Amino acid sequence: MAFLVAIEGIDGSGKGTQATRLHERLDRAGKRAALISFPRYKATLFGKAVGDFLNGRFGTLENVSPFLVALLYAGDRFESRGLLLDSMASNEVVILDRYVPSNLAHQGAKVTSAERARLIEWVSEIEYGIYRLPRADLTFLLDLPVADAQRLIAQKQSRQYTPKKADIQEADAGYLDNVRGVYRDLAAAEPNWYRVDCLAGSSLRSVDEISDEIWNVLASHSKPA
Repeated sequence: MAFLVAIEGIDGSGKGTQATRLHERLDRAGKRAALISFPRYKATLFGKAVGDFLNGRFGTLENVSPFLVALLYAGDRFESRGLLLDSMASNEVVILDRYVPSNLAHQGAKVTSAERARLIEWVSEIEYGIYRLPRADLTFLLDLPVADAQRLIAQKQSRQYTPKKADIQEADAGYLDNVRGVYRDLAAAEPNWYRVDCLAGSSLRSVDEISDEIWNVLASHSKPA
């Protein structure tokens, strides 16, 4: 069964870029590897609903209960469970551009700290317990301050799920800062997490520097090369 790697972080932190870089590097090293990006906006019923949510179809972030939003993201992965398990059976490494921790961080950021533990436990039970999704063997958190992340978001090309430069989550700096805080708490508390600082001092680290750090950490865990 494949070694399962999740790449996490707030919007704009470079998850897609680093997931692609890692996939390409494993391929060059002669390793069988697969990359799956969540949400699967065009491929699943729930993924399409996530796109609608992010475009504001169901209301603002404050209008929609995080418990309900969590079900959309979890449903997208449940619909994709067969793809994930098949990929794990036929590859040595499977890379996930966002996974269950995204749901924990994004929904946990919408409630008070007193409510957060209950929501995280509830979402975890749905995804890992009821839906029986495998847990990642190693999770990387790309840690980037919100101001830098939003600058990078503004430079993105159009995405398949939205015509906007920023969706309702990306546009809300306060919300993203809360998400970052939950991510950092998860990284500090959960086993098999590794936090990657995307800044060196006040300067953004290069894509290659971050890619090398991810590669070296993964090599120490799973010997990919």
